[in-house]
Amino acid sequence: MARLFGTDGVRGIAGEDLTPGLAMLIGRGAATVLTAQTSPRPRILIGKDTRISGDMLEAALSAGLCSVGADVELLGVIPTPAVAYLVRKYGADAGIVISASHNPMEFNGIKIFNGDGYKLPDEVEDEIEHLVRNKAEVKLATGAGVGRVTRRENAVEDYVEYLAGCLKANLSGLRVAIDCANGAAAAPAQLLFTRLGAECHFIGVEPDGVNINEGCGSTHIANLASYVVEHGLDCGVAFDGDADRCLAVDEKGAEIDGDKIIAVLAKHMREQGALPADTAVVTVMSNLGFMQYMREVLGLKIATTAVGDRYVLEEMRARGYAIGGEQSGHVILLQHSTTGDGELTAGTLLNILAASGGRMSGLTGVYEKFPQVILNVNATPEEKARFKEDEYIAGFIESQQQGLMGQGRVLVRVSGTEPYIRVMVEGRDQEAIAQAAQLIVDMIEKRK
Repeated sequence: MARLFGTDGVRGIAGEDLTPGLAMLIGRGAATVLTAQTSPRPRILIGKDTRISGDMLEAALSAGLCSVGADVELLGVIPTPAVAYLVRKYGADAGIVISASHNPMEFNGIKIFNGDGYKLPDEVEDEIEHLVRNKAEVKLATGAGVGRVTRRENAVEDYVEYLAGCLKANLSGLRVAIDCANGAAAAPAQLLFTRLGAECHFIGVEPDGVNINEGCGSTHIANLASYVVEHGLDCGVAFDGDADRCLAVDEKGAEIDGDKIIAVLAKHMREQGALPADTAVVTVMSNLGFMQYMREVLGLKIATTAVGDRYVLEEMRARGYAIGGEQSGHVILLQHSTTGDGELTAGTLLNILAASGGRMSGLTGVYEKFPQVILNVNATPEEKARFKEDEYIAGFIESQQQGLMGQGRVLVRVSGTEPYIRVMVEGRDQEAIAQAAQLIVDMIEKRK
């Protein structure tokens, strides 16, 4: 049986994979496990993005939590990193986010933070999953022991106040397009970036429950690029549905991915004496061009982890590093946040740009990316499991790696958040890597 929790919580199509019944059981299991670790009556925050299914899952989660004696405080629509911060500010025992991040509207998800604002470790998720699958082991509350539900009306303002204090930025003079993906960043971003003094052109700030990530946000960066060029702006930044990631474009419309953002921020941090061990943490998906620039041009060190911001964070905490992230735009600035924070990342990048007095293209166009081909193979949980055990496939993938003659690399992995097996081939020869990627995809389809 496939594990319920993936690399970023529980995720699936709302009402089909992630049903209200399952959400209620997750709430029960989470409160039961957290009660054993904290207090007999834990306080748990719930935030959500703008998906139409969020209300349904919020009600079900709240019911499950209250049914075993936990009190619930609803934060409303708010970014994922805000919940990670507010659980500490409000002294709560845990925080839950209802979001499927960058995924299409029909998906939703549930991820849980502990009282310190960090995502739960695997072993705690396993305890919750055990209780979800064995619900008879959960003791329900009765009488005065049943939990209560209240609402926090000032959560967004508290989060924006915190970010403004972290950034201490003056963005006056900058003309910036800010794409909020019709998601959770829509309200706080308009408060924050206007307050910081930039001339802001906001896109994707009219969520209606079904238009999250639809033709906007970090998953559709070309639209932002066109807007920036058309309006003659200095740059643009884009968030995903729950605002834990940020991508950007320069004044020419060129994309600035997570690798380039990390390179700019790490260089600045070293200049400020704020880069422990001269090291940034990234995943195996980071581009070879980025790796060479960081090591050979900047003289910085790179620590590499498996794909997933939780693995980046684990390495950062274990080694005392200050910055890490993913090519996809998750950037963790551990001095200020316990998870990726798109608005914090954007504010930091824009502050560096404003202080430089130059153009964004000069700041970020510092290396050439190696060509990459990334293809997705649709796969059920069962097909993913068989793929991991298929030695023939492993040998075939290795043969394609060898065929690149040391001029590229192959990475094939199971997605922890989407129903895909991802095939990435990177190298100097575009034709060679495209051919290798397609051969691998064809073989995976054949062996499914």
